[in-house]
Amino acid sequence: MPKVLVKSKKIQTQVKIKKPDFYEVILLNDDFTTMEFVVKVLQLFFNMKRPTANKIMLKIHNEGSAICGVYPYEVAETKVMEVINFAKQNQYPLKCIMKKSI
Repeated sequence: MPKVLVKSKKIQTQVKIKKPDFYEVILLNDDFTTMEFVVKVLQLFFNMKRPTANKIMLKIHNEGSAICGVYPYEVAETKVMEVINFAKQNQYPLKCIMKKSI
C-alpha cells in the first residue's frame, strides 16, 4: 500500500473569556427589624467591621436601602437566601434582594 502523506495545519483559535455578570445584594428598610439586628447581619454575612456595618445600617434606615456587596450570580443568590432565612429564624421581616450590577 502506498503511504499517504497528510499535511497538518495548525488551527489557531482565540478564546474570549467572558467575565461573569455581577449582582448587587441590597438590604431594604422596614419598620420592625432592629438596627442592631441589621448590624449583626452585615457583620455575619458581609464580613463588615462594626463601624462599616453601622454606616451601612444608617444608610438603609435613612434612604430605604443600601448595597451590601457585589458578587457573581450564585454567590449573590446564596447571600440573599442566607440573610432571608436568618431573619425568619429570628422573627424579623428583613428583606434582601439582588439586582444586576451595571
